[in-house]
Amino acid sequence: MPTIPVSNSPADVFAQRFSATRRGARLARLLAGHQLAVWGHQHGTCVHDTVTLVVAELSANAVLHGLVPGRDFGLALWREDDRGLIRIEVSDTHPARPVRLTPAPDEDHGRGLVLVGALAVRWGVRACVGPGKTVWAECLAAADA
Repeated sequence: MPTIPVSNSPADVFAQRFSATRRGARLARLLAGHQLAVWGHQHGTCVHDTVTLVVAELSANAVLHGLVPGRDFGLALWREDDRGLIRIEVSDTHPARPVRLTPAPDEDHGRGLVLVGALAVRWGVRACVGPGKTVWAECLAAADA
């Protein structure tokens, strides 16, 4: 599971594990959207839509490319109000690190991390304790102000 900063209160953190299925990825996106609304970023706002899209892409990647049979994936979100960010972490147990591709214009896949790179302030990958990796991204939380 993710390493959550000590300075955040429990009300500023959302963490959940999901089945590594399309349904699990969809549920991760829906619950992330709900949590954003709880934090005051309503559906249709820039922050809500940006973070939800990043969660959707990273969760889909965990299900499609990070799948290890019998293993689930984790999602963590937290507000970092002091930095004006919402941090997203998606962890899976597959050891392969994601590769950002530059797909040809006629290809219908391979743009997920390009989108994440365009929407997030920054993103990266780090090793997990145990097998796997965590793909993280930070998005601006003040874009709606």
